[in-house]
Amino acid sequence: TSEEAILAVPREFRLVSLSLGATQWQTIRNQVLPNALPGIITGIILGLGRAAGETAPILFTVAAFYLPQLPKSILDQTMALPYHLYVISTQVPGMPLEIQYGTALILLFFVLSLTLVASVFRTIMRRRRVW
Repeated sequence: TSEEAILAVPREFRLVSLSLGATQWQTIRNQVLPNALPGIITGIILGLGRAAGETAPILFTVAAFYLPQLPKSILDQTMALPYHLYVISTQVPGMPLEIQYGTALILLFFVLSLTLVASVFRTIMRRRRVW
């Protein structure tokens, strides 16, 4: 997404900046990055939303099957919300459906809210951009 946002900046911006005597770094810093920033930040937010919904990377890094208490350090094991949903849906007999559906609803709300924040941010930044 970041690469696409940078490539979406018109080539003319770079050419005009370079023709006015700016160095390549000044062109990147003052023309390319400010115009590509909304796309870059949107990509970061959407990437976080996607990572929140995917379980596989967490399963192989820090996930624990069951934790009776919250982690106390950033290095402690954790249970990701998608993994927690999987565990309570398939591994815990007699788990009330309300808890399973509530967990799924929270996960869905979290991913959708990140997507909404990214879309609103992108729209606001595009309106501010004057070409």
